[in-house]
Amino acid sequence: MAEELRQLGSRSVTVVSGGVLFAADRQLAYRATLWLRSAVRVLEPVISGRIGDIDQLYELASRPRWEELIGPRRTFAVRATVTQGPFTNSQFAALRVKDAVVDRIRARRGSRPDVDRRRPDVPLRLVVRGEEAHLFRDLAGDSLHRRGYRPIQVKSPLSEAIAAGLLLLTEWDRESPLLDPMCGSGTFVLEAAAMAADRAPGLERRFAAERFPDADAKLWRELRAEAADRLRPALAFPLLGTDRHSGAVAIAKQSAETAGLARSVRFEIADAATFEPPFEPAVVVTNPPWGERLGEGADLVASWRALGTFLRRCSGATAFVLSGAPELTRHIGLRSSQRWPVMAGQLDARWLRYEMR
Repeated sequence: MAEELRQLGSRSVTVVSGGVLFAADRQLAYRATLWLRSAVRVLEPVISGRIGDIDQLYELASRPRWEELIGPRRTFAVRATVTQGPFTNSQFAALRVKDAVVDRIRARRGSRPDVDRRRPDVPLRLVVRGEEAHLFRDLAGDSLHRRGYRPIQVKSPLSEAIAAGLLLLTEWDRESPLLDPMCGSGTFVLEAAAMAADRAPGLERRFAAERFPDADAKLWRELRAEAADRLRPALAFPLLGTDRHSGAVAIAKQSAETAGLARSVRFEIADAATFEPPFEPAVVVTNPPWGERLGEGADLVASWRALGTFLRRCSGATAFVLSGAPELTRHIGLRSSQRWPVMAGQLDARWLRYEMR
């Protein structure tokens, strides 16, 4: 994510636990919301401070000029995350911040704003870590990992943002053949196609920041027009996903149609144990079954052995495998050359690199 922000033009980027701090003017903040692939939120700091109890949180949340940040006839909502604070109930913390916002606006404007928990004009996020409280405006509103191409919610620990981040770690050049032999619903292949096509993840979405009272509608139009001009209509190299489960392949194909990427990718039903790749992939990426996805059963060991068999057919490729089960990884029968720790949902996983030379 830090590297993505540098490429977008931020000159002040600091990696912290669970995220990245970066300096931005309005244009860069909008651009980050539109273009970041590995992020789930872009948060604009409003106020931070030390608190010792819930009353001090209320006092801190009363300071910002909410009458300007939310504006008349705008709705808002507060979501809170509390870890190791002087209080532990995140819903109560969110309620007290909501009260502080409403009380301040009522005192200065004579009327109170409405709360809309489903689609607020101005979503606020409260983060309390110990005695430190941080309050933000959420520029995206809904999570950035929701690209909009999923026909249904697929049960998988691999979100679109995690898949994109893992692809970025591979240093794939976006100009070479890529293959996923256990593609499931196609997340890796679809995210790779979007990268290769230079498609902004948020191109077809609308964001909360467009409803802020200080939103710059002209700037949003310019940034979307620029993103549309960058789109590559077709790719000159293959991106292929295969899976032995026909239902998963059907979902992948439908997602490709919804995303407008059907011309750039292929999905086929095939078993990795016997599948012969129709081209020489430069990069193989895959998230083999860990027992976490629908349709996985007692043949997990056989699946990992099949993956090892397939990778040996990919001479010259660099392979990357996401593993959340060390006892299964050894059944590939290959030694990884590099590994990165990854949190896939709530699961502690490893992103493993194999040089198939």
